Amino acid sequence: MNIFSSLSDLANFGPVVATIGNFDGVHCGHRWVIDKVNARAKELGLRSLAITFDPHPVRILRPEAPHVLITPVAQKLELLAQTGIDATLVLPFTPELSRLSAEAFASTVLCEGCGVTEVHEGETFRFGYQAAADMHGLESLGQQLGFAVNAYSPHILRGAPVSSSRIRTLIAAGEVSQARALLGRPFAVRSTPASGRGYGTRYTVPTINLATYPELLPGIGVYITTLKIADETFQSVTNVGNRPTFGADSFTVESHILNFHPIPLAEDTPLELTFLHRLRDEIRFPSPEALLAQIKRDVAKAQRFFALASCS
Repeated sequence: MNIFSSLSDLANFGPVVATIGNFDGVHCGHRWVIDKVNARAKELGLRSLAITFDPHPVRILRPEAPHVLITPVAQKLELLAQTGIDATLVLPFTPELSRLSAEAFASTVLCEGCGVTEVHEGETFRFGYQAAADMHGLESLGQQLGFAVNAYSPHILRGAPVSSSRIRTLIAAGEVSQARALLGRPFAVRSTPASGRGYGTRYTVPTINLATYPELLPGIGVYITTLKIADETFQSVTNVGNRPTFGADSFTVESHILNFHPIPLAEDTPLELTFLHRLRDEIRFPSPEALLAQIKRDVAKAQRFFALASCS
């Protein structure tokens, strides 16, 4: 997949069949529309293009409102590449871009910049200054400027439309199994080990804390997970929370590795933590011994989970 970061980079790339969005999560609904875009581009003998933004527009338009991402940009681009789309344009979302009228966006970005022949969008799509234009406005502008518009009804799964906001809500509530169905894959975060642990050349303790992660994490609780350390993946049980049994008041994401063996580890070693199933709430236990007994029960449940998964 080609990745472009400005309209000038697209010179001589078009004409294209395009879709526009934040694509946070690159979920089933996004991929459903992108499949349509790819099929139509192939039918017309053209290239397919996804147009997205960085930072997320909410961070510019409402900076006072916390907004965490399901998939940071690098992860989003990898997932978009897996859809088979020919290129993604990552437009810097600036205050100036936010003030473009719908007419100016359609003419300067879509037509002059990208060379669109068709635009495919969900029927709730809005664009232009203060989101003033809807799909009817896009269709009208397409008629004026010479591009076709295809609108799609929301992709329904488990009785409701698939959306990034719905997935974000589920993950924040710890409902990672439900989120998995909407994403079409398990939810995962990428980070590095927490600093200050005095790593040697070999890591010999079967727990790893993630470094501070600024984007979306599952709600406080205990989860069955896998932890990829560099190129090796381990089964794990992960606590997302504050370790109340020890009176700690600091948020941590701590993974206990089940099939551990000593491995090379440094503070910049890439980690990918994948959340498969929520086991329970985080609990304050009366003693470390009681906590240890519960961890053993959690590990036993996780081992059964992985054993069953390997048989399916």
